[in-house]
Amino acid sequence: MIDHLDIHVQDLSHTKKFYTTILSALGGHLIDESISGLTYQTGENADGYIWFEIVEPYPFHFAFQAKTKSEVDEFYKKALENGGKDNGTPAYREVDYYAAFIIDPDGY
Repeated sequence: MIDHLDIHVQDLSHTKKFYTTILSALGGHLIDESISGLTYQTGENADGYIWFEIVEPYPFHFAFQAKTKSEVDEFYKKALENGGKDNGTPAYREVDYYAAFIIDPDGY
């Protein structure tokens, strides 16, 4: 399980619009906002979170858990509608799990 992520972004307002929309498909929501960052709760309680801060982005891969196939589909659709780029349409993968892959507006 992931405790937290610290993700560097260039445009906080764009990041807020994108992640508020797509994380809602998985039950995540914004819990704190400042002039330099955003914090999203990603689990049932505040133990798991993602912090976005304005710093030069750097590449890495991260993944979100979905409970159902329909959550994956909704997440993917919302990502594309809000500036994300396709990096793998929703489908069953080689190891027999259903997933979709997107690249966010900062290239993650």
